[in-house]
Amino acid sequence: MTDQPRPLLTTTDWNDEWRALQKSRAKASDAKAWDERAATFPTAHGSQSGYIERFLELAGVREGETVFDMGCGTGALAIPLVEAGHPVIAADFSTGMLGVMMRDLARIAEPEEGSLGPDVRVMKMSWEDDWERFGVKPQSADVAVASRSIATSDLEDALMKLDAVARRRVCITLPCASSPRIDRAFIDAVGLGRGLGRDFLYAFNILAARGIRPEVAYIPSKRHDTFETIDEARRLFGAMIESAAREDDDASVERAFDLLEPWLSENIVPNDRDGEKPLRTKNPRNVTWAFVSWDK
Repeated sequence: MTDQPRPLLTTTDWNDEWRALQKSRAKASDAKAWDERAATFPTAHGSQSGYIERFLELAGVREGETVFDMGCGTGALAIPLVEAGHPVIAADFSTGMLGVMMRDLARIAEPEEGSLGPDVRVMKMSWEDDWERFGVKPQSADVAVASRSIATSDLEDALMKLDAVARRRVCITLPCASSPRIDRAFIDAVGLGRGLGRDFLYAFNILAARGIRPEVAYIPSKRHDTFETIDEARRLFGAMIESAAREDDDASVERAFDLLEPWLSENIVPNDRDGEKPLRTKNPRNVTWAFVSWDK
């Protein structure tokens, strides 16, 4: 009897593969790091309104439906949902991010004549927390969303938590190629060979193994990194080299740092956009997000 081929696609534990991948990656930013970014986050990402519009279009939230927004950040999704009249449960582990969102919610919460104001619950809560302790119980929202916010070592647990909360639909976005923290064009320019993550495929395979039939669409987005000083830019791109260095030899990494200064000289330019930091990257960073959704 000849050995039968082992179908890796259907026999691999994709959550175990995900866990192993996280060990080789740079550690995800903690709440303190996001707190520090909160003050400039809305400005730095304001150019991504096209992403938000496309996410909401694909999400297909129906009139009057309640939405749970996990990893809500400064409210890029939560605020337009509130403005559209949806009850929203918004959660994030960063006090700073939630503070920015609360400030903006206060602006729209001033009730007009005959209006009761927005119906929104805001809570500090992480992916790892016991959500039921915060009142986020199974089937407590019609639609559960996680936009660019899944940063956890246990992807399956995160997906199943969202699935449990939603009565009708779940919508998430994950990187389609490189991490959004990595400028792929820069890494290529300095000669490093960082592999593509394809994070969304792990989510797709985990869901499929559970009998869920997810759908996938793609949302391209662009943004310029902005800086107060050239030193700030040097720190950011130097950190990218160090992150990518996990997959390259010492000689390649040394060469990449040698190329950093000439790259900065050519690619960091004055920023003429009012209200933003005075320097920016010459070319935008391109990131394609995979929009993964499933109905209950």
